[in-house]
Amino acid sequence: MAKTTTPRLMEMYLREVLPALQESLGRKNRLSLPRLQKIILNMGVGTAVTEKKHIEDATDAMTQISGQRPVVTRARKAVAAFKLREGLPIGCKVTLRGMRMYEFLDRLVSIALPRVRDFRGLDPQGFDGRGNFNMGLTEQLVFPELNPDKFLRPQGLHITFVTSGRSDDESRELLRRLGLPFRREQQLDGAGAA
Repeated sequence: MAKTTTPRLMEMYLREVLPALQESLGRKNRLSLPRLQKIILNMGVGTAVTEKKHIEDATDAMTQISGQRPVVTRARKAVAAFKLREGLPIGCKVTLRGMRMYEFLDRLVSIALPRVRDFRGLDPQGFDGRGNFNMGLTEQLVFPELNPDKFLRPQGLHITFVTSGRSDDESRELLRRLGLPFRREQQLDGAGAA
């Protein structure tokens, strides 16, 4: 039987992040602390209505990025203005949990985000009010697993971090400690910085 190793970020969460959250939130029970439950990756492929190969390319890219096969999402309604019929494939999505989730997060933080051109940090306001964080990448080629010669068409990627935090502030603290580089809120006063 193959021996699996614990992802680096998962060990850091158990060893460093949990004790720090206990201290900052003032809770003794570790089970009441916020934790990352799942990461959802979503690719909308609007051009798949006319070009069937685009959905195949998106599923191949998503498989290489996430390490598991995505589910093809289909249109729920027919929209004549977009030449869209009910049931046509329009995207793909993957839900990551457990070890794959922590491995993906580690690759996102340490490899992919630093490769984004003109990256100034993630928007700290990207929370939905229930502790979940949403972000988007305009191009999937920031992941080094993808061969730029094979994936010629730029394709965006939407990422949702689902946490068990009671509020956005708790979840922001958790994700910041896990390494997500949030942009600092800059105070602009009258005499000063641009």
